[in-house]
Amino acid sequence: MNTQVNKGINAEISTVTVEFPQADLDDLRARLDNTRFAPAVPGDSWTYGTPTSYLTDMVERWKAFDWRAVEARINALPNYLTEIDGQTIHFIHVRSPREDAKALLLAHSYPSSFLEFLAMVEDLSADFHLVIPEMPGFGLSAPLLDTGWTMRRVAEAYDVLMRRLGYESYGVHGSDGGAMVGRELALLNPEGFLGAHVLQLFSFPSGDPSEFENFGPKEYAALEHLQWFQSVGGYNTMNGSRPQTIGAALADSPVGTLAYSELFESFGNGTSLVTPEQVIEQATYYWLTNSYASAARYHFEEGRAEREPEVSQGRIGVAVFKDDFQTIRSFAERDNANIQHWSEFPEGGHYAALERPDVIAADLRVFFG
Repeated sequence: MNTQVNKGINAEISTVTVEFPQADLDDLRARLDNTRFAPAVPGDSWTYGTPTSYLTDMVERWKAFDWRAVEARINALPNYLTEIDGQTIHFIHVRSPREDAKALLLAHSYPSSFLEFLAMVEDLSADFHLVIPEMPGFGLSAPLLDTGWTMRRVAEAYDVLMRRLGYESYGVHGSDGGAMVGRELALLNPEGFLGAHVLQLFSFPSGDPSEFENFGPKEYAALEHLQWFQSVGGYNTMNGSRPQTIGAALADSPVGTLAYSELFESFGNGTSLVTPEQVIEQATYYWLTNSYASAARYHFEEGRAEREPEVSQGRIGVAVFKDDFQTIRSFAERDNANIQHWSEFPEGGHYAALERPDVIAADLRVFFG
């Protein structure tokens, strides 16, 4: 990749052009050509994990995939690097033609990257100044140079980034890890904070039986969905206990990276609206940046962070999509005292930014005005 300092922006910020060496793409193609697939389980369904038949089909699609076209989409936008808290952070910064536009930070999910927001930039930049960073350890914000990176620390770094760019006030949108960062910003509630618009608030039963007294079918269905997710989301346990072990495998096998990204397919339950090309785009980016191991470390660090539960006082809006984690409102309101917006949508899942970007954009305009 090529970087050059652009002193017309800020002495602490440099521009970056995303262009991976052809040798890296040739190596990827060679590895795909020489993939050794695991023997299929009888029936070859998603019950035991990512099916071999799915992977063989996706590998053939991957061989025909045009990564240079993705780079062109990336480089059509202004890309920058800056150092915060000892860590290089990559971000896109697009100013709206409206000088009175509000600033909006878009925080990506896991396993994902800033790529999930590219399709939203043209629409949202009509009304918002957009900042789209990558969490330390992800993509061009890798390698991760320090331990102890939690979602709280990311939130603090993002606040520094927004101030460095000259924004005295801003809001944030995020899903999954990005939603956790959004809530951390709501907890910090820095001066000028306009609110966190999130697709999930991860609030769970506290153990008090009285919390279930007013539950109906909707709330119990949400608990059942959570139980299902826990039964298939084995990566949470692996990342939370041995991230470097799985990282060794993911650093050496592109198809391993693809298989480990099964959340994009909603673990095969048939609800995902993410296209094969979108999955391959993300897997290619993880592979070329060799960033899966450091991205996985957040589960480990979060699990070992010693913090007492906190009630957020910052302004929050929630958008719940039908086939995603179903935030239970009573639990969310127990943990977040200032939920000012709640919307539910009949179509879309965990990667709604990829699946229904127009719906998210419209909801952002409602929440942030």
